[in-house]
Amino acid sequence: MAFSDCFSLTYPHNARPGDLIEVFRPGYQHWALYLGDGYVINIAPVDGIPSSFTSAKSVFSTKALVKMQLLKDVVGNDRYRINNKYDTTYPPLPVEEVIQRSEFAIGQEVAYDLLVNNCEHFVTLLRYGEGVSEQANRAISTIGFVAAAIDIFAFLGLFSKRQRTKY
Repeated sequence: MAFSDCFSLTYPHNARPGDLIEVFRPGYQHWALYLGDGYVINIAPVDGIPSSFTSAKSVFSTKALVKMQLLKDVVGNDRYRINNKYDTTYPPLPVEEVIQRSEFAIGQEVAYDLLVNNCEHFVTLLRYGEGVSEQANRAISTIGFVAAAIDIFAFLGLFSKRQRTKY
């Protein structure tokens, strides 16, 4: 991805209420939903650790807090961009409904699971009415591939042991 696809902290590139904001953290993307006036809604582990450390903590978290924060505070020194990538698959809900749903969620503690209920699922649920995460789907596919590879190697290992005992 070219740096020109992203934009600076001081100019949110004409983000509109309801837009999905993709934040590029080391090793993963964090997601927020733009509310307007420089604010976003997103989820974070309940212990309130700084955003730069949430990646390691989120692996073990089962609960998250819905927060309304300034975009610049969520992003920190990371790059980010508007990314409404699911608009062709899922029609966005009316902006008024997205904002109303967001306002209702602020301050709520929600269940969190890295693979089935993460920050991307949360914001896409607000925007589209359906929680979607391409990032989680890729992780699940990778886990499935690794598990299958382990099974194959285990099978081959057992097969070769049986063959050796014959001879």
